[in-house]
Amino acid sequence: MNAAVLTRPGGTPAYADHPTPAPAAGETLVAVTAAPIVPLDQLCASGSSYFGRPATPYVPGVQGVGVVESSAVLDEGSRVFFSTTAGMAPGDGSLAERCVVPDEDVVAIDPDVDDASLAALGMSGVAAWVMLTARARLGAGETVLVLGGGGAVGQAAVGAAKLLGAGRVVAVSRSPEAQERARRAGADEVLALGGDVDELTARLRDAVGAGVDVVIDPVFGTAATAASRVLAVRGRLVNLGGAGGDVAQFSSAELRSKSASVLGYTNNHLTADQRREAITAVAGHAAAGRLAVTHEVLPLAQVAEAWRRQASGQAGVRLIMTP
Repeated sequence: MNAAVLTRPGGTPAYADHPTPAPAAGETLVAVTAAPIVPLDQLCASGSSYFGRPATPYVPGVQGVGVVESSAVLDEGSRVFFSTTAGMAPGDGSLAERCVVPDEDVVAIDPDVDDASLAALGMSGVAAWVMLTARARLGAGETVLVLGGGGAVGQAAVGAAKLLGAGRVVAVSRSPEAQERARRAGADEVLALGGDVDELTARLRDAVGAGVDVVIDPVFGTAATAASRVLAVRGRLVNLGGAGGDVAQFSSAELRSKSASVLGYTNNHLTADQRREAITAVAGHAAAGRLAVTHEVLPLAQVAEAWRRQASGQAGVRLIMTP
């Protein structure tokens, strides 16, 4: 079969022939229809992450959408979303014509959802949904601040916050293009990410008034420091990543005076049932046109170019590969 094959950690996958996988007991064989290139793919492929050095050659791709070809738990022809541990454990991922997946990691999806649209949302949509519901426990009418609002998690978080009843959603994004994506996702106000921490704090305070109840943060660094200063009483800052830096500074007095919380989140701690429930919710909203992440669809044969665009930070939108 054709696949994106990585032959050395830190390199670029090449479009090449690769052995077609055969499912064992407890596994489902999926014909892949759409698979995104996400930051986790490149972190795993780097060979320098906390997952360790992956065995090569292997096919990257930690998630995708496809059609069941063989399974003991789903009918042949069922449309599914699936996740993999490619690069985190031995085995191949979704950037291929076919992929073998443990049965528990395959989720039947709404028949009306577009393959590429769901692939673009994927686990970013899951993260946004679970951060707002289970981790932050967003209440109706609360104010939400989304850092990195133009990224995949940010766009999903803006849209999900509106669906879940937030009273006001403010997004922060660096570039004009990212700011426009946050607006299209449904943000009530969009701010530029820039300046020092005091300048950003002042802009945030003007935007959120009495304070922000929930911060969704895939950025950390200076942006998280500023966001922590404008938390409301019992405000919750939920961090998913460190795109803006691995260290932020929080004032003990600020947190204590507001009984505020700083919480971490990773999709890796979801159970199969939690992941299935979140994917089902996200796919349903995507099918109805209520939740989306801006994306670009490319043929898998162009995976090397797409991989380099993603690695350089110049992709701008989520890149979806289609076999």
